[in-house]
Amino acid sequence: MSAGVLSGVRAEDVSSIGVLLVSPNSRLRTDLQEKLRFSRWSLSEAGTGAEAIECLQDGGSEVVLVDPMLPDLQIDDFRALVREQFPAVQVISVNPQTGMLVLGTVSPTGVAAQLTDDVYKSRQLGCPSPTPARPAAVCPSPGTIPGIRGMVGDSATMQRVYKTVRMVAKRNTTVLVTGESGTGKDLVASAIHLMSERHKQPLIVINCAAIPEPLLEAELFGYTKGSFTGAVQSRIGRIHAAHGGTLFLDEIGDMPLTIQSKILRFLEQGEVQRIGGNDNLKVDVRVVAATNANLQDLVRQKLFREDLYYRLNIFPIDLPPLRERRGDVRTLSEFFLDRFASGKVLSADASSLLEQHEWRGNVRELRNVLERASILAEESSEILAEHILF
Repeated sequence: MSAGVLSGVRAEDVSSIGVLLVSPNSRLRTDLQEKLRFSRWSLSEAGTGAEAIECLQDGGSEVVLVDPMLPDLQIDDFRALVREQFPAVQVISVNPQTGMLVLGTVSPTGVAAQLTDDVYKSRQLGCPSPTPARPAAVCPSPGTIPGIRGMVGDSATMQRVYKTVRMVAKRNTTVLVTGESGTGKDLVASAIHLMSERHKQPLIVINCAAIPEPLLEAELFGYTKGSFTGAVQSRIGRIHAAHGGTLFLDEIGDMPLTIQSKILRFLEQGEVQRIGGNDNLKVDVRVVAATNANLQDLVRQKLFREDLYYRLNIFPIDLPPLRERRGDVRTLSEFFLDRFASGKVLSADASSLLEQHEWRGNVRELRNVLERASILAEESSEILAEHILF
């Protein structure tokens, strides 16, 4: 492709145009990189719909070339999400077999000039820039998206969480919920189950950090009578108990390596084998996992299996810490006060103090601070700054 004139627009007049290539197929992404190798295009990649949305939120992309066979989102849902949050971004489907754009039999290089021309004209006309770094303007207005049960807040970051949860809940996709302690990962897992078609079936929760390693395998997979000392009768495990429903693996980062391989086999084959048993039992279970650890760091430290990480990370949802959504502090405070001390209100100084705090314990810490403050305020109808203890 010439670096001179593109569809009537001189290339030297066009600043670098960001193009995001989205496909779970790394070979297809590499092929597209080669076909679109041109000095005026800035290329980036994503393997899933969720990763693509994250890339768009970071800014820099004005055109998305997407493989319709995404592992986590239907292509129509992906288009709708991009259209709503990033209205100036152009989305074009790519045939995953041929690499051709879904515009007849047009090759990527064959439309590059037209795309460049379209983007350039959009810039000249003053159309909304699609590349700001996470501005609230590209997100739905607060209150336009229904929240999820137990979670409070209308900030732009929470609006994105609500939207993402509602989209993935309808499917059987494995979800990995990440975030600091106290951000509400368990509430997201519960919401995914309740909004799914599995809501009439059980939601089984197991905290991988709370059960000693020798017992965790038995809890997860079950055992047969006599398989070990104390196994006086056969018992099914938590995975089997979740058949037809959802299994929530909380604190997955604390799962011992010895059990991780068996969890991977269950996720890949949809079957479990009880301790001491020979039969493989088929189960239909949707998995939601959560952790406050950085699993990629654990993978590098050889403390977490890389193959299990990628199997869990099909659809990641990252919950923002409270210090990154300070606009929700007042709303959350009113919510908790209504529960602990209906009728009490925050003074201006107390409210300001809460909004300035770093909240390392996140929403859980705020809840505890307000419960304590409501007790210290005794019969007073107003909670003062002196009642707020961190």
